Amino acid sequence: MTGVQTIIVSKEEADIRLDRWFARHYPDLKNGMLQRLIRSKNIRVNHLKTSADYRLKENDAIRVPPMEIESKKNEPMRLSKADEAFMKSLVIYKDNDIIALNKPAGLAVQGGSKTVRHIDGLLDALRFEKNEKPHLVHRLDKETSGVLLLGRTATAAAKLSEIFKSRKAQKIYWAVVSGKPKLLSGKIDAPLMKAGNKQGGEQVKIDFENGRPAQTLYRVVDSLGKKASWLELSPLTGRTHQLRVHCASALNTPIIGDEKYGVSNQSSLGLKNENVMHLHARAIRIMLPRKETLMLTADLPMHMKETFDFLGFDERACADSFIYFKKEDS
Repeated sequence: MTGVQTIIVSKEEADIRLDRWFARHYPDLKNGMLQRLIRSKNIRVNHLKTSADYRLKENDAIRVPPMEIESKKNEPMRLSKADEAFMKSLVIYKDNDIIALNKPAGLAVQGGSKTVRHIDGLLDALRFEKNEKPHLVHRLDKETSGVLLLGRTATAAAKLSEIFKSRKAQKIYWAVVSGKPKLLSGKIDAPLMKAGNKQGGEQVKIDFENGRPAQTLYRVVDSLGKKASWLELSPLTGRTHQLRVHCASALNTPIIGDEKYGVSNQSSLGLKNENVMHLHARAIRIMLPRKETLMLTADLPMHMKETFDFLGFDERACADSFIYFKKEDS
């Protein structure tokens, strides 16, 4: 344990929240303890009382009180060669500010009480020539595959986070669903609310009175009669499980392999991987601060490729989703 420290915020860590700064430098410090230290003024910025959501500026002076938890600073975790090779195999794009991964289905983005292996815990493998661990800027569900962006520095991560919050990022998802929507394209406008389920867990449901706004554009790209369909989805909002609930409850076409929202009312199609989620973050388009547009596409995971082949769906039928949904949203 050390005495009171005063740490000056670097240019690279400007514009991130105070609580996220502590999460990076003191990952073992629990959020509850952090909040108590802030409320009691043991943690201050520029000698003034502050808040957890305060956005740091370059040269801000952070008062860090004595704590049993020592800073891990920027020391990389020791990963196995297999883990390093695995993470590097997921990279589909890299520049000075951004790394993009094609996240596999079944691998969580962040850890939890029962999740030990996750993307966040393996990011030290992607330092490359920079001496900084990349930062998460958005999330995908554990069972969802596809494009996941990382900021290579704290500054880049903060800017990317703002892009996502301001809806300047457009995402396209592909899903294989059970059944076929009555309308071949449209806009789902169904507010969502988190609620408990019979098993004591958390589930999201449509609630027009108390739910938070949630909108999704969709279209049917192809279908096998009324048995199964290939949907293209573009979320206009970013609610938890939005696409999964909209497909299952608003369109009555649950995503194949979705154990939480649809398996019970799906009829078997004889698919090899029908118990694996068929939801893939296919593409993303963002307007960068330097006024450039970045468009990235992630290949389908093997289980969805096999399903496409089995059902007779051809990826080439969907060459440029962004043009279609721009028309739909105009």
